[in-house]
Amino acid sequence: MANAIKIRASLKNDVTTVKALLSHPMETGARKDANGNKIPAHFIKEVSCEVGGKRLLTAYWSGGVSKNPYLSFKFSGGNKGDTLKLSWADNTGATASAEAEIG
Repeated sequence: MANAIKIRASLKNDVTTVKALLSHPMETGARKDANGNKIPAHFIKEVSCEVGGKRLLTAYWSGGVSKNPYLSFKFSGGNKGDTLKLSWADNTGATASAEAEIG
């Protein structure tokens, strides 16, 4: 998926705030299309974030999360210029990742 993740990380008072928008349909498998056919489940299962090889966050999701989910969290210990990597994997085996420099 092109541009599947938009991410920004900013440091203020030794706390880094990460904001990310994940482009994904997040289908539960319970909805039907216009013809009455079930739309297959298609959702992000796992989101992870790391800085300098150290895992900061692992989140396990299901079909109950909205389309194009927004994720925001804070952590301490980051430094300006560090590279933050956010990635996800969905229930169909698709993956995406993006990196951002802490500013």
